[in-house]
Amino acid sequence: MMQEFYAAAIKHTEAPLCDELRELGFKSVRLNRGGIPFRGTWRDGWRACIQSRIAQRIYVLMSRFPVSSNDQLYDGVRAIDWSPYLTPNKTLSVNAVTVGSTLDHSGFVALKTKDAIVDQLRETQGGRPSVDRDNADVRVFVYLANNKAVVYLDLSGESLHRRGYRQEAGDAPLRETLAAAILRLSGWDRTTPLIDPMCGSGTIAIEAALWAANIAPGLARERFGFERWACFSEDDATELRALRGEMRALATKEVPRIVGADNDPRVLDMARANARAAGVHLAFREQSALDVQRDDGRRTLVSNPPYGVRLETDPDFPQGLACTISKLHDWRVALLAGTNVYEKSINLRAKEALQLVNGSIECRLLVYDVP
Repeated sequence: MMQEFYAAAIKHTEAPLCDELRELGFKSVRLNRGGIPFRGTWRDGWRACIQSRIAQRIYVLMSRFPVSSNDQLYDGVRAIDWSPYLTPNKTLSVNAVTVGSTLDHSGFVALKTKDAIVDQLRETQGGRPSVDRDNADVRVFVYLANNKAVVYLDLSGESLHRRGYRQEAGDAPLRETLAAAILRLSGWDRTTPLIDPMCGSGTIAIEAALWAANIAPGLARERFGFERWACFSEDDATELRALRGEMRALATKEVPRIVGADNDPRVLDMARANARAAGVHLAFREQSALDVQRDDGRRTLVSNPPYGVRLETDPDFPQGLACTISKLHDWRVALLAGTNVYEKSINLRAKEALQLVNGSIECRLLVYDVP
């Protein structure tokens, strides 16, 4: 049976997520603000959790209905059959977002949704699930916009950016999903050698190596949310193991040279440990970003340089980095900049200047082809 899924994205990463899902062969993929709808079987939903590098979460649609009152919300949620997913022995969490609707308090919408679910189960099963906001077996999400409710179940469990390999992080870690989006947006072809000269705990370099080797990022996850649902059977577990095996078989060892460099030996040790945990082989070296040298052949440089509120740095650093970049002839350079000082310092016209968000910081991904 075909289901309607929704892959949630970090703001401004919807386009690369859409490209990724199409490349992975998912059906009815549509570009949409906030995330990407697609259709498929339950197995496709599982596969999206395992294979997507950019999605934050994978949801499955449960129902759509109009809502302009408390009773309409309650009745609409209660009309959904929750028994395949929940029992009184399971735990539940509900999150909600409201936009332009009569019911404009997300906390109240979440509470009313929870009440409808537990009341149904109390009536049909003689008991109610407990609420666990941090580690629930079943996670429900309600999006209420213009008095229309969309109710989803979250297949992911923990956010998909938590790959499982990052044992340690530096002072300003980049989300793995954002790093994957940046790599795709940079235009990197997965065959050209790549360097991150400000690698920190190694996220960009590791995500590059996973992508180049076609190692599905979800393979490192111990368990997804859907594995905790009441309906997840032994047969389902067997099928999921087979799916994981298929994903592992797609990996290749033919990857370009990928280098992570940093001038801080402490974070390089973190990066090495994280790369080992991710099962990828990278070259690491202690080096200032200002000492990167052009060598023979085309290279791609992708990095998240320090900026103001994110990390303090030498005020002369942006100009020094610009000087270094100007010497990297025939290189593709992509920098995630949280300040316009890098764009002002680099005396080149950017091929792309794309809006992104790193945590709460509005950024631009500056992409250059150095002549």
